[in-house]
Amino acid sequence: MSLWGQPILSVLLAGGYLGLMSLMWLALAHGVPQWAAQWRMARPTGPAPAVGPKVSVCIPARDEALNIGTAVRSTLASAWPQLELLVVDDRSTDGTGEAALAAAAGDPRLRVLSGSEPPPGWAGKAWACSRAAGESDGEWLLFLDADVEIAPETIPALIHEATTRKSDLVSIFGSWRLVSFWERALIPTIGWFIRGAVDLNRVNAAEDPTAFANGQLILVGREAYEAVGGHATIRAEILDDVRLAEAFKRRGFRTTLLSAPWAFQVRLYRSLAEIVNGYTKNLYEGMGRRWALGVGAVFFVVVGTHLPYVIVALGLLGRLGLGWHQPSWPWICWAAAICLVQLVFRARIERFDGRSPGIAWVHPIANLLLVWVLLRSVFGVRVRWKGRAFIDGKARADASPNS
Repeated sequence: MSLWGQPILSVLLAGGYLGLMSLMWLALAHGVPQWAAQWRMARPTGPAPAVGPKVSVCIPARDEALNIGTAVRSTLASAWPQLELLVVDDRSTDGTGEAALAAAAGDPRLRVLSGSEPPPGWAGKAWACSRAAGESDGEWLLFLDADVEIAPETIPALIHEATTRKSDLVSIFGSWRLVSFWERALIPTIGWFIRGAVDLNRVNAAEDPTAFANGQLILVGREAYEAVGGHATIRAEILDDVRLAEAFKRRGFRTTLLSAPWAFQVRLYRSLAEIVNGYTKNLYEGMGRRWALGVGAVFFVVVGTHLPYVIVALGLLGRLGLGWHQPSWPWICWAAAICLVQLVFRARIERFDGRSPGIAWVHPIANLLLVWVLLRSVFGVRVRWKGRAFIDGKARADASPNS
């Protein structure tokens, strides 16, 4: 006899969904402490090396006066014997170059380069990185974002990982510096959504073409960098970090992606608008512009995160406010337990990152905003970022340099 139209079918469907969600969230909450367990960069404990290859730190900076001082000071405080720092002041209007020079306090290892308008077909960051690399002479190039503060031991650890692993590109996941409510609520949600999608075993396998890098900090060997064509080979890409790692792997060079929360802090964005626009221009591009994957991600977040809350809310409203007899209390309690496990998952994420878990309650709200950002990114919403227009993950030529 067919199950269609029978009450047992509803029981099977509801039980199957709730059972699947229970297993998924329990596995996610359990797995947080084990994330990247075999791919963590250890913090050096011995004395700083007395000799070593020269490292050229390249920082593209456009209107980064609030951040560049911290980046410059932390870089110059690195425990590395041979180091130069090149900051490309990308036609800033807020005194970025002056702030960098003031932070260096006359240290001759810093050079501030005046940026120029990118040639046709170049994205601004790729052009600034290419300019810094061309002006440098280090054996290793460390591309660093202007809002990154590195630890003194970071460069020694990176060089150690690169040499011992025989890797030509090393990138790491650091930690976020979160100040405002929206930073604390939303950035870990989106950040861990991205990290969770990265298979570190495949990324770090030499024979696997899967590639990924975190553009906040990327160390590359100069010979390999020049062999792949440098940033010129990914000149038009907004997602320059991932595309650079892909270029390295295509040419047979080894890449490594590690977790090292101690190695650097980054303050990505300072407001809800910055968070939304910043991720809008990058998220869909990171999915390879695959429409089915983007829509599938939205469906996964809605069904996997929000539907249990909807079941609880409608169930309580129906039974307590409208006199319904369905859903029965066991179903409502089961859905509520799944919601609780989600909050435990978020709390464990916060603890893993070294923050207070008290913000965990915001998990469902943050995931609503994640869905909004995903939809904006997938459907090509036009955004403006540091005076440039972006749509469909590409810089638009119709934005004036200082608009």
